[in-house]
Amino acid sequence: MTTYTWLVTTLWTKTIAGEQNYVVIASYDVTGVDATYTASLSNIARFSTESVTPFVPYEDLTNEIVIGWIQDELGVDGVSNLEACIQGQIDSLISPPVTPQNSPLPWAPVTE
Repeated sequence: MTTYTWLVTTLWTKTIAGEQNYVVIASYDVTGVDATYTASLSNIARFSTESVTPFVPYEDLTNEIVIGWIQDELGVDGVSNLEACIQGQIDSLISPPVTPQNSPLPWAPVTE
């Protein structure tokens, strides 16, 4: 079973309606771990003033609060799709896909 960890890596802020350090963009990583296999994806989320109401002072923010905003922006399907992509990477590590090989022609090439 794969366990997913969501981690905010960077926040971009600006002053909006007199509130300083209003978070408008967050970079984040999602890592999936299945026994000895690990895969991850990085992305950014953009927020509008409506999507992060009520305002939370910057010094009171936590990883959990911002990840909540990100997951709300993605929606249930977006979260599921992102985690499915990571699971696909792990599945490919567990059972690598067969790669076609360039084989020489079984006949002699025609020379002119």
